[in-house]
Amino acid sequence: MSKHLPQISEAEFEVMKIVWKHAPISTNDITEKLLKTTSWSPKTIQTLIKRLVNKGALTYEKQSRVFVYTPLVREDEYIGQESNSFLARFYNGNIASMVSSYIENDRLSEEEIEALRSLLSKSSQKGDNPHG
Repeated sequence: MSKHLPQISEAEFEVMKIVWKHAPISTNDITEKLLKTTSWSPKTIQTLIKRLVNKGALTYEKQSRVFVYTPLVREDEYIGQESNSFLARFYNGNIASMVSSYIENDRLSEEEIEALRSLLSKSSQKGDNPHG
């Protein structure tokens, strides 16, 4: 039985990726990492963190004077559920354009490309239905 996962925006997803990778992680560390990779202000980042807490994607505890965040949602769960609606939202369901944009930006490692290949070959064996 999979619990219903919160709907999160693309920006919130960037925050989640950092928390998944580094949790438990403080507000300052999240902010610092996102300032390197985005053009967001610290205030924007803190708003995104707050939203994720409100949506039940993150939880926090106060350690001395610092808020430390941990995810309430596992990355694999989230990506599993989201991959379809994510594709639909950002690529109009066109997986080819998504994959090619990743490849053009060198964002796929050899292993990832291999994994994609094996997924694709599995799915093409599944349904060669001539009647579409």
